[in-house]
Amino acid sequence: MTKAERREQQERQRAAKAATKSTGPQPGGSNQKPAQAKKGAPAAAPTSASVKKGGKGPDGKSTKEMKETTTDDSARGLRIFSHFGLPKPPGPTKGDIHPAIIRLGLQFSEFKIAGANARCIATLTAFKIVIQDYITPPNNTLSRHLVTHLSPQITHLVSARPMSITMGNAIRQLKLDISDSDIDLPEQDAKNTLCQKIDDYINERIIIAGQVIQETAGTKIKDGDVILTYARSSVVEQVLVGAWDDGKQFSVIVVDSRPMLEGKKLLSVLSAMGIPCTYLLLPSIGSVITEVSIVLVGAHSLHSNGAVYSRAGTALVAMMAKQHSVPVVVCCETYKFSETVQLDSFTKNELAPSGDLFSSFPLTRSKDTLTLSKAANLEILNPLYDLTPPSSITAVVTEVGVIPPSSISSIPLALGRTTL
Repeated sequence: MTKAERREQQERQRAAKAATKSTGPQPGGSNQKPAQAKKGAPAAAPTSASVKKGGKGPDGKSTKEMKETTTDDSARGLRIFSHFGLPKPPGPTKGDIHPAIIRLGLQFSEFKIAGANARCIATLTAFKIVIQDYITPPNNTLSRHLVTHLSPQITHLVSARPMSITMGNAIRQLKLDISDSDIDLPEQDAKNTLCQKIDDYINERIIIAGQVIQETAGTKIKDGDVILTYARSSVVEQVLVGAWDDGKQFSVIVVDSRPMLEGKKLLSVLSAMGIPCTYLLLPSIGSVITEVSIVLVGAHSLHSNGAVYSRAGTALVAMMAKQHSVPVVVCCETYKFSETVQLDSFTKNELAPSGDLFSSFPLTRSKDTLTLSKAANLEILNPLYDLTPPSSITAVVTEVGVIPPSSISSIPLALGRTTL
């Protein structure tokens, strides 16, 4: 295209634009869109202003209600701890649940049965009743169908309170015994054999194991010792009572903490036997730790990396004792061993019941005016367990001997098996 042709084309375009302007804006044309945009712009301003106003004051009710809902959720939910197991009354029963299991679930949820040994014995005792009342359906065998029958019973107990390591190990052994049952045995004989194996498990792994630990740990107690223990452990209680019956003279410091105050039960047993006792709460441990000769604590479970999972506060006691060069001895049966590795008490834990926060204080007002459980902006958090690192533990006393924390993983081999 030559310069003359290009100039002629530009003149034609200019003429067309001039003709369009002279005729005015066409309805529905492109010139109407900017006007609509200008009219719409002021309409958007009040919307944004109302949002800001609603965030600042009471004019924006919807924004305020959303804010209150969010605040309530964050205060009540504590989502970072939402995975903690919370004991609660079991819901509607699903499946064929035995009355003994329903009763046990209620006792678990109300903490009427607490402690690893007590919960395991109660569970196995209830399963004995379930097994005796069990009738094998036609065209089935006991060794195959009984495991299926026990599954909803176990689920019901777990819905009341999370399963402990001891219960898990015992149930695993029970299922193994059921699967190994002789299919040629009459049904009643097979049920009697299973109940006898349950009794043997309770006697060998819990009762006799506790007696062996009592004798072994008792040798670590000398006359004139000041023994510190935390909360209440049935094995530690057995060790202290046995040592006192052997004629050893010592005193005990019972350290306790809210909300469960389990140390009061231990204190009542020891003081009834005439053992000199001192009772104090966990924050006061620093004032007495320098007088302590040895620390004896129990355990909820032992892990293969040497860590001890026990009642919340045990880790603080152990670390404080290590800081002052006081030996920390854990008394624990081997059936509490878990092959898992646990590094903290946050990934897995339970919540303890809130309890009465003002039960030990003189009241000038009624308890209803002092209670904190009904406050809208308050959530009471009581983790039930904590994890004591192996570096804070001197030794673990079991029925197979005194084991250092670094050798906890050898417990299955000491028992002559690869797994518990």
